[in-house]
Amino acid sequence: MRDYPRIVVAPPGPKAREIVARQDRWASTSYPKEYPLVIARGERAMVEDVDGNRYLDFMAGIAVASTGYGHPKVIRAIQEAAAKFLHICGSDFYFESFAALCERLAALAPGPSKKRVFLSNSGTEAVEGAIKLARHSTGRPAVIAFLGAFHGRTYGGLSLTASKAIHRAGFAPFLPEVHHVPYGYRYRCDYCRGEPACTMRCVTAIEDELFAKKVDPQSVAAVFVEPIQGEGGYVVPPPGYLTALRELCDRHSILLVCDEVQSGVGRTGKMFACEHEAVEPDILLSAKGLGSGMPIGAIIAKESIMRWRPGAHGSTFGGNPVCCAAALATLDVVEHELLPNVPTLGERLLAGARRLEAKYATIGEVRGRGLMVGVEFVKDRATREPAPEIPHGLTERAFRRGLLLLGAGKSTLRLAPPLVVDEQDVDTALAIIDQCLAEMID
Repeated sequence: MRDYPRIVVAPPGPKAREIVARQDRWASTSYPKEYPLVIARGERAMVEDVDGNRYLDFMAGIAVASTGYGHPKVIRAIQEAAAKFLHICGSDFYFESFAALCERLAALAPGPSKKRVFLSNSGTEAVEGAIKLARHSTGRPAVIAFLGAFHGRTYGGLSLTASKAIHRAGFAPFLPEVHHVPYGYRYRCDYCRGEPACTMRCVTAIEDELFAKKVDPQSVAAVFVEPIQGEGGYVVPPPGYLTALRELCDRHSILLVCDEVQSGVGRTGKMFACEHEAVEPDILLSAKGLGSGMPIGAIIAKESIMRWRPGAHGSTFGGNPVCCAAALATLDVVEHELLPNVPTLGERLLAGARRLEAKYATIGEVRGRGLMVGVEFVKDRATREPAPEIPHGLTERAFRRGLLLLGAGKSTLRLAPPLVVDEQDVDTALAIIDQCLAEMID
């Protein structure tokens, strides 16, 4: 018998309301709160709030809680590391877990090339470092990113980000020589709407339009791409898309940077999403689920590229020993315990979401890989006009029923549970979504 979801007091309860009010009184106004969840503890895929309500988590802190909450192997690794020493700057000195994590990530990264690793505190720091590395390595200034992309909110990452205008409003000017092009968003692609198969015009247009009319490809250092767009709407590009980008980059000696901050660490059924097309990026970025909630990120680059001199880039806290221990334990758990189950669970989740698609005309498309699934809502399937009020209302209703969800893009529901979920968790989440949609549409 599962003791979750279980709502004992309508959320937010009295204790939650007190903490919400306290934080709202003192915290920055920039925090975009989704709903008044005040977490007290978690276990596997269950989250308990301060009033005793228990929720089934299907957003994992935006794909951060890869091994769920309180995985014993991860907790033990953190405790053992913390008992030894909390920190010494990994940029200036040595410790074993730092060396071990660099070695492990270099070995796990796709492709035959030898890799080197820089450890950061977060995904956006990894993006910042990758921009520097790409420009330093190539001697070129320009960078290509995609409409719908999210690469963080610091200035370099924000210059690449193009998922929501609110992220950029009021912060110009941005990093120069950043050029945005359409992503392989098959459902909304202007190039192949009505075509029976993907024409890859969104890739060839980079050469035919951008390179021909605006920027010399010999000035382009790198193409930054999410193998599956996260904040942009859990958009899965068509088969062959990453391969086509790899070939384009090779033709012009441009670096391919795969931002796997959200799609990596087993989420799609492979350790990294670019492995689904056997693509070896020149630079791969990881964070979020890498530390099971501990703050750590990584730049994993071909050794031929990561040749900057000592002092060219560094970080006081990047590769903190406690975070390194958490990451090593996380990789062990994901690789050997959880990853084998992700494809099967993902198929179950996709199949259930597609049954909902057949039932509710307001679902325009279901897409995903592994436990990274997007459900896009529309006002009308013929026009494909987005219906942002539906995922917004759905997340609110599901929260009050004990299911934690988040939206993505303009009108997409993202399903990204901890990788520890099982079949019962998947079926329970789908049933609650079904109940909420029935109430909303009736």
